[in-house]
Amino acid sequence: MSDLVILQKQYETAKAKNLALDMTRGKPGAEQLDLALPMLNLVTASDYKTLAGADSRNYGGLDGIPEAKALFVDFLEVNSPNEVVIGGNSSLTLMHDTIARCMSHGNSSSATPWGKLDKVKFICPSPGYDRHFAICEHFGIEMITVDMNADGPDMNQVEALVAADDSIKGIWVVPKYGNPTGTSVSDEVVDRLAAMKTAATDFRIFWDNAYAVHHLSEDVDVIKNLFTECASAGNPDRVYIYASTSKITFAGSGMAALGGSEANMDWMRGHLTISTIGPDKINQIRHCRFFGDFTGLKNHMTKHAELIKPKFDICISILESQLGGKGLATWTNPKGGYFISLDTNEGCAKRVVKLASEAGVKLTAAGATFPYKNDPKDSNIRLAPTLPSVEEIKLAMEVVCLCVELADAEKA
Repeated sequence: MSDLVILQKQYETAKAKNLALDMTRGKPGAEQLDLALPMLNLVTASDYKTLAGADSRNYGGLDGIPEAKALFVDFLEVNSPNEVVIGGNSSLTLMHDTIARCMSHGNSSSATPWGKLDKVKFICPSPGYDRHFAICEHFGIEMITVDMNADGPDMNQVEALVAADDSIKGIWVVPKYGNPTGTSVSDEVVDRLAAMKTAATDFRIFWDNAYAVHHLSEDVDVIKNLFTECASAGNPDRVYIYASTSKITFAGSGMAALGGSEANMDWMRGHLTISTIGPDKINQIRHCRFFGDFTGLKNHMTKHAELIKPKFDICISILESQLGGKGLATWTNPKGGYFISLDTNEGCAKRVVKLASEAGVKLTAAGATFPYKNDPKDSNIRLAPTLPSVEEIKLAMEVVCLCVELADAEKA
């Protein structure tokens, strides 16, 4: 009996289990959400004022209450509250709105609104975050794919592109425990991003530090401060820094923030005076009372790590036991974040995802981690271990590994 026939029989057995498992998106598990439940009791009908005595029910506090801004000064690694704007519940919304305002009005360094230019381009290190790419598509921004290396974007490619083309206005970077690779940028990449010559005088780095505190253990990645390095290199307005508590407290009612130079934040505050009467200050008070300060937030994330590290460990263990040494796939082993990046042999990823789906295991669509959903090698698959239980992950990963073997055997 051939290997292919054996694998096909094993696959039919797996399908007969009628599984219904979901590893498509990086959602917190219910037990992670439960950690923040006490926060819901911290603002009451008789205790809803800020530390300064401001009434959180009323207008005001356009860019955030002082204690929330103080918390995010440390989180975003900026220098002062004037370099922070507190948004709503989602950093994705802040990123979308930043680009929308660049398109309609230009940023603080722009001579012309981006939307009035013949063409606007963004550099998109890949594999990367699908929602970044969706924002670009939504606004008609042309995406240029560059390689994502083990230490971050391929800076030889990036530097050559931005120096030669003034229609390239930005780059997306998830600096720590990146989506989907789980890797972090090196100090050299930070230095080069801060100092590189750009043809566009209003070029911006969209620094989506979504996983800044999402460590899996005490062995953490430490990255250089891009905000400080940009200022030292004479480019203080180059970076927008984003973060949120969406995967720390509650995704639907977290707290998001934008950091950057005072010029950039004044630009954003100017737009906010038109678009909003102010953020949800009651929610900001709730978060600040719950954490106390940034140390309290980091201590909270230690509890998250205790819950999700076993899920990453079982993923890696099954990948190693089922696929290790077979030449069928490679994968990352991150120190933090929400994802594991699995690379099959070329031309197999879409087939693996389809086979897994038919066997009851839903994965992120193959190609989603590249601009225009086009993975030129058809090899990358993003695994999201946080939502399912350990037992569900074990079942799901056994199916995924079987599908990798079967897809490769079919192709051969």
